[in-house]
Amino acid sequence: MSRRKKLKILIPLIMLLFIGAYARHRLDKKPISGTLSSKQMDETSGIAASSINPDVYYVHNDSGDTSRFFAINPSGKLKATIYFTGDKSLRLGVQDCEDIAVGPGPLKGKSYVYLGDIGDNNSSRKYLTIYRFQESTSWAKDTVTQATAVPVHLRYPDGPKDAETLMVDPIEKLLYVVSKRSDTVTVYTTPLSYKANDTVTLTKRTKLFFSGFRPFKWITAGDVSKNGQQILLKSYEKVYYWKRQPNEHVWDAMVRKPKELPYTMEKQGEAIGFTPDGKGYYTTSEGVFSPIYYYDSPK
Repeated sequence: MSRRKKLKILIPLIMLLFIGAYARHRLDKKPISGTLSSKQMDETSGIAASSINPDVYYVHNDSGDTSRFFAINPSGKLKATIYFTGDKSLRLGVQDCEDIAVGPGPLKGKSYVYLGDIGDNNSSRKYLTIYRFQESTSWAKDTVTQATAVPVHLRYPDGPKDAETLMVDPIEKLLYVVSKRSDTVTVYTTPLSYKANDTVTLTKRTKLFFSGFRPFKWITAGDVSKNGQQILLKSYEKVYYWKRQPNEHVWDAMVRKPKELPYTMEKQGEAIGFTPDGKGYYTTSEGVFSPIYYYDSPK
């Protein structure tokens, strides 16, 4: 075969290989929307979308941080640091905040942030504490501020356990806590309506089994969309999704087989949250300058 004929065959083949490689690169590109911009956010364990501030999401650190949380935008820029008075018997005010949620509360038409001090690695805590804050438009600005926390203390009906998932159901107005470590995790609820410093016993709703190996299968975060129609739970390696049916409890929806959604496994991924319109969701991980990933929700 002549050199000219060889070139006629080789050049198109090389072009096809380049096109294929480029297409694969585009498909394999990680869906990063930004990076957590501040070293203060070094052990991020939860993320939730604001209901009153466009393009604002709340994140927080877990054990070892003081009583505060942060407002960021989807690119990870720090907008506000919100401090609050936690438990005065604790050196840092909080013990182990593991998840955050946004939803309705005592005043109609107002939006509230719920921060869950629910981590319990040794399953030894006498009670958990959820802190409620009324959302403020000032949290969308570059600021450091103080917020008023309204705490409620929760007990399990079946003994202490570790948990990293706090969710709010805006339809039935319930707080959800999902345990973390066992092969079968447990779903608990309590009403959103409570008075400051109430101590209440959670209601056990159901158990869920997820296949896999410990610790990768442990449930580390969750969220319910703002319209109450979509549900997410995540482990260290997978994201599970349910579409809620009319007049269905969230815990009944989660008993059905979930759909597994796209997820780029992170260093220590313990945060997931829907966008305000529910058309997508974000995840991020512990670690300084961790990336923030965005994914589309199922259509």
